[in-house]
Amino acid sequence: MKRIFLIIISLFGWITYAQTGTVKGKIIDKQSEKPIIGVAIVLIGDEKKNAISDAEGNFKLTNIPVGRQSLSFSFEGYENTSVSDLDVTTGKDNLLTVSMMEKFNTLDEIVVTSGLSKAKPINKMALVSTKQFTTEEVNRYAGGRSDVARLVSNFAGVSTGDDSRNDIVVRGNSPSGMLWRIEGMPVPSPNHFSTLGTTGGPISALNPNLLANSDFLTSAFPAEYGNAIGGVFDLSFRKGNPDDYEYMISAGAYPGVEFMAEGPLGKKGGSFVASARYGFVGVLGLAGTDAQPNYRDISFNVDLGKSKMGNFSLFGIYGTSDIDFLGDKIDKEDPFAAQDEDAYVKSGFASFGLKHNLEIGTKSYLKTIVGFSNSSNSYENFRYYNFNTPAVNRLPFTDISNNENRVTFSTLFNSKINKKTTFRAGLLFENYTLDAKMATRDRQQDNNGDGYPDFVQLINNNGNYNIIQPFAQGQFRLTEKLTFNAGIHGQYFSINKEFAFEPRAALAYAVNQRNTISFGYGLHHQSVAAPILFLNEWVNGNQVQTNKNLDLVQSQHYVLGYDVRLARKWRGKVEIYYQDISKAGVQSLPSSYSTLTEGADFGYSIDKTSLVSKGSGYNQGIEFTVEKFFSEGYYALFTTSLFESKYKGSDGIERNSPFNNGYVVNLLGGKEFRIGKAKKNVFSIDTKFTTAGGRYYTPVDLAASKNAGYEIRDDANAFSKQYDPYLRLDVKFGIKFNSKRKKRFHQFYIDFQNVTNHTNIFTKEYNRLTNSVNQKDQIGFSPDFGYKFQF
Repeated sequence: MKRIFLIIISLFGWITYAQTGTVKGKIIDKQSEKPIIGVAIVLIGDEKKNAISDAEGNFKLTNIPVGRQSLSFSFEGYENTSVSDLDVTTGKDNLLTVSMMEKFNTLDEIVVTSGLSKAKPINKMALVSTKQFTTEEVNRYAGGRSDVARLVSNFAGVSTGDDSRNDIVVRGNSPSGMLWRIEGMPVPSPNHFSTLGTTGGPISALNPNLLANSDFLTSAFPAEYGNAIGGVFDLSFRKGNPDDYEYMISAGAYPGVEFMAEGPLGKKGGSFVASARYGFVGVLGLAGTDAQPNYRDISFNVDLGKSKMGNFSLFGIYGTSDIDFLGDKIDKEDPFAAQDEDAYVKSGFASFGLKHNLEIGTKSYLKTIVGFSNSSNSYENFRYYNFNTPAVNRLPFTDISNNENRVTFSTLFNSKINKKTTFRAGLLFENYTLDAKMATRDRQQDNNGDGYPDFVQLINNNGNYNIIQPFAQGQFRLTEKLTFNAGIHGQYFSINKEFAFEPRAALAYAVNQRNTISFGYGLHHQSVAAPILFLNEWVNGNQVQTNKNLDLVQSQHYVLGYDVRLARKWRGKVEIYYQDISKAGVQSLPSSYSTLTEGADFGYSIDKTSLVSKGSGYNQGIEFTVEKFFSEGYYALFTTSLFESKYKGSDGIERNSPFNNGYVVNLLGGKEFRIGKAKKNVFSIDTKFTTAGGRYYTPVDLAASKNAGYEIRDDANAFSKQYDPYLRLDVKFGIKFNSKRKKRFHQFYIDFQNVTNHTNIFTKEYNRLTNSVNQKDQIGFSPDFGYKFQF
């Protein structure tokens, strides 16, 4: 630690005065997404620094003083807008994409939006339950681990409550109800150490340094989103710098060592940005386990520039991870392993796409994407029978191998009919293939008489299906204050030949410049998770996939919202929602099981066959948000959610879902201090406090477990017990240095997570070695740190 501070002091000694930076980007019409020519761009506070957008909508401002700067954008016939508190540094150019809305009435006076555009989603078709986030927030917030999934856990209606994984629980829905999209393409869980069918993982494979501002949706999604009932993560990759080559080298406890490069490509305005990372959190002892996790990933986005055939770009992510849990090297309190077992875990994630944008006329475009995604994981477990005796015998206990592939084709047509009407329609086609195998001794008989449970092949699932999703939607600015979005989404599922029509609608009424009321409704469907859908069952001596004909799970969303501008840069929001869920998979005989409870653990059930689509559930709640957007050197965010999540199995008993925390409260804030003689360097403090109700769980039937020799849960009292509340406080310190003479920038941070060392429960489970129920806890106090050098 002394060495680190000596480095900081030495840097501070020769980095005293700062250079200037550069801000550039593109200005587009929000409805048509076409470039706007002739927009006047002015640096607020220094009108001599200005520019005019060219024929491609591009602009560039140079010699901008480092620090927080704001720009205004004006053009006749359009509503003025501004971008506030850009973090201008010497190490990297600021690249912006600014959307401007054509005025409803050309006689209206121009009104500057005062930089509150961040309160609005990027997707113009989303009027309710949508939050835009920036990559700066991913790296800024305390406790974030450079993970976009952990970022959104700060938003109203979102809960994680688990330090070991970043599964996203939206308004009481299972994490399996999430839809991940990258550049408009649905993808599997983009996380390291993810397991089949899940949407989360311990460490994200998404590099926030390559992401553009994106949307996160929690309810009543616009018509272009389908096959999801919980939430949508709609991510976009940013483009590389089209004019200059830039590089970054960084090291962080969780993202690992990273090298990134970007710059111009070809003579048609193309660019590239690419990054490679290698993790070393285990070396630092911050993984929450004694085992050594290894992970690495690469990400890229290559824009080939404009041509007569349109604009082509290539994007992709590839990541792998592995970890070995060796019993003789594991502490008995380790939450992920046991002392009488050796386990070997491997996983991989890949997603690649080719995107084509074709301009049609002056107000329309066609975007087409062809992509391929893969997610794989394997788990080999060896158990030491007669542990700690001379007769110890190491035998294979579980062998799991899963591999899923997706081939995707999507096309989207967008047209601005006029200043009051925008139309969008498209089609998404997915081909999904699964190859899943599992052999285990768990809960098996000794039929061969060797004294050990037989090693039985329980799962040998091969299956595939197609999903076709057409949609059409429109935005109608009925009056200057009233906006109506409506559309219809279709979903065809090839296995059961089911086709669902899903109406979607949202209405927003601006009472005045400070107050807006909104309402949204959406009918949504989602296929049952593939690990459940393709389970085998022995029927008359043959293995049959008895869950294949399950209906699509149906969900109706109702949302009422109120948005208020409390003061300059201050925003308040309240949303009330109700979600009615039907056609969930349940067992044919009376039981507490429902597919709505899947996703609470690392994997899916392996014995739930012959299911029927008669389950139901509901989620309801109210959410509050008070946000101070970053300005005047500080920001603040307060969110709270009060909610209830219930479900019914085939026994007809209403129960708590495992995601029924009841409440979530987040309080975040941060302040920047200008330091140095020229006040161009920055010292920052950020903090986050989170508390949430504990998750419900099914208690262990201790007597039955002792008798059987393995854990048996009391399913008659499913999710009847609740863990203690979750609580955590994080404090983060950072420092930024702008170089005096060259295009260089240094940044260092240290993030003290769970500074109170509060004990949060991970699980309560049966310990077969002690014949008792043991509690395992989550990570206590854990420091995170990182360094970044841009040049």
